[in-house]
Amino acid sequence: MRRPSARPNRPSPSPPAQAVPATRPFNAPAARRLRAALGMAPEHVAHGMRVSYGHPHITPDHVMSWERGATAPTDSELTALAGVLWCSPAELIGRPRTLREHRIARCLAPEDVARAVGHDVHAYLRMEETDGWRGTERQAAALAGLLGLALPDLVTVTGRNARLGDLLRSAATTRWQAYVRPVAKLVPLDRRFLERALQGLHEDYQGHMATTLSWGGGSGDAGGAGRDFLDRIVEHFWTKLQEDTGPEAG
Repeated sequence: MRRPSARPNRPSPSPPAQAVPATRPFNAPAARRLRAALGMAPEHVAHGMRVSYGHPHITPDHVMSWERGATAPTDSELTALAGVLWCSPAELIGRPRTLREHRIARCLAPEDVARAVGHDVHAYLRMEETDGWRGTERQAAALAGLLGLALPDLVTVTGRNARLGDLLRSAATTRWQAYVRPVAKLVPLDRRFLERALQGLHEDYQGHMATTLSWGGGSGDAGGAGRDFLDRIVEHFWTKLQEDTGPEAG
């Protein structure tokens, strides 16, 4: 793989490790494993980040704190750490969840993404900070192509998950046919796939409720089982689409 550029990232000085939980899903065991595989000590990693990546404040204490999971590196520190460890940032952050994490995993600067999707960079950065995507369908498609987003990830980073969950819960509990068109506006797939997925969710929910009642558990048990199903309705939806469409939806 290509090693990240050693161009300085204009980092802002940060104090040594603070005992606060990491907000980004930083993969501390992976960082420790990669360092050990290279035969490097924390001192070597810190030195490489200072000399080659323009992070003069980094000490071995920072590296050890990251590897313990006590703190997480900043965006620019993560890129530098990946460069020193000869890996991609994606290997150090686990599964990306937010727009910012997907961008970092692809080693892209905010300017690169903003330019590709046709946004002002300041407006784009506000979207990252607030987790609130503002863009047209064309821009969303450009974003998905640039960041390699699968459809579930695209729906998540563009802020459609909550609305999708509401629609799916209604489809499972009432007349599913009425929700094909609203779901299609959020999930750009062939209508036939969506119809089969919504019908399947409806049948699974109704069948699960009927089975629970037949066991003699009563309406309370059935209600609890139904709530558990509905709480994970988006996950069930993607699973059904994956079974029907293959890699296209997953």
